[in-house]
Amino acid sequence: MNDGGGQQLGEGGWTTVVRIGDTVRRPVRPFTATIQQYLAHLHALGFDAAPVPLGYDDSGREVLSYVPGDVPVEPLPAEATGPEVLTALARLIRRLHDAAQGWVPPEDAVFGSLPGIRPSGVMPLFATPELVSHQDYCPGNVVFRNGVPASLIDFDLARPTTRVADIVNALYWWAPLLHPADRAPALAEADIPARVRLFADAYGMNAEQRSTLVDVAIQRGRNASLTAKTAADADPVFRRWWNEGVKDRMPRAEAWLSDNAGLIRAAL
Repeated sequence: MNDGGGQQLGEGGWTTVVRIGDTVRRPVRPFTATIQQYLAHLHALGFDAAPVPLGYDDSGREVLSYVPGDVPVEPLPAEATGPEVLTALARLIRRLHDAAQGWVPPEDAVFGSLPGIRPSGVMPLFATPELVSHQDYCPGNVVFRNGVPASLIDFDLARPTTRVADIVNALYWWAPLLHPADRAPALAEADIPARVRLFADAYGMNAEQRSTLVDVAIQRGRNASLTAKTAADADPVFRRWWNEGVKDRMPRAEAWLSDNAGLIRAAL
C-alpha cells in the first residue's frame, strides 16, 4: 500500500508506518523525542542493531533509517524456532542492555505505554529500574538476516526496566511462555524449560538474575492480563486483538506457567 509516495509497512498494526527510500516515517507521539535520544545513545555506544534516529520531515513525521531484513509473521514458522534463533536473540538483547546501561533519561522524558488507565491490581516487577530497554519483543519487532535475529525495530514501548523484566518479555514470545495450544505448531511439544536455559546461558545471566526470573514472569503474566483488557476497552486495535484470542491466551499462559514454574527453576 502506498501513502504519500511511500510504502506502508505492517498493515493492521497500531501505528501507520511508511517507508520512503531508505527511511521510515512515523507519526510523532509524546514519547518520540525521548526515544530518538535513546536510539542516538545506543548508536553512539556501538549498538547498530536498531533504527538510526533522523529527526523529522517536512510533514512533521518522525524519520528513522529503514532496517532491512525479514520479519516473521505469527505463528512463528519452523525456521524461526530453532536453538540458533534463541541464542542469537539472547546475545542481541545482551548487547542492547550493555549499550543502554549508562543512559540517563532527560528530566522531561516521556515513555510509551499501552492505551487506557493503569488498572488496579497491577504490581511492580521491580523496585528500581536498571536501564531503559525495548520491552516489546513480539515477532513483528525482530528483524532476521541470514536466518537469525539481527536487529530490533519499534521501540514505542521502550521504558525504564530491569534486565530480568526485559528478558521475561522476550521469553514470553520466543521460548515461548505459553500454553501448548497457543504456540506455533513447531513449538507445541517443545521443552520450554530447556529453551529458557538456552536463552539464559546465551545471554550470560548470573545466579541472582536466574533466581528471580520465574517470579518476575509470573507477575508479568498477571499484570499483562489486566493491562491488555484495559487497552482493549480503550482502543479499537487492541480490542480486535483481544477478541481474536488474547482474552483466552493470557489466562492459559498464566496457568501453564504456574504449573511449570518448578521445572523452569530447576532448568535454570
